[in-house]
Amino acid sequence: MTDYALFIAASNAATLVTGGAVATLAYRAFRRTGSPALRAVAAGFAIIVAGSVLGGVAHLLRSVALGVAIQSSFTAGGFAVLLYSLYTETSATTTITVGWSE
Repeated sequence: MTDYALFIAASNAATLVTGGAVATLAYRAFRRTGSPALRAVAAGFAIIVAGSVLGGVAHLLRSVALGVAIQSSFTAGGFAVLLYSLYTETSATTTITVGWSE
């Protein structure tokens, strides 16, 4: 193991907690609204978090190079899904405001 093993493990744990929270909130928002963009946001963050965890495990158990390769590829894939979410069609909703006039 390297001198940075504890720092890498702590960073990956923080990524798991914070990224997992963002992915969960985005998924809950998708369930409420049915928006495909929010579903893609949830998937994008989930991919990034999974890559961080898998890359950290590979680094600790196998090699640094394998861990970096796994984490980098998952991060790129997750950002591609996030980019897709920005261009996904959203359903148009109309808001009607009713006011009282005298």
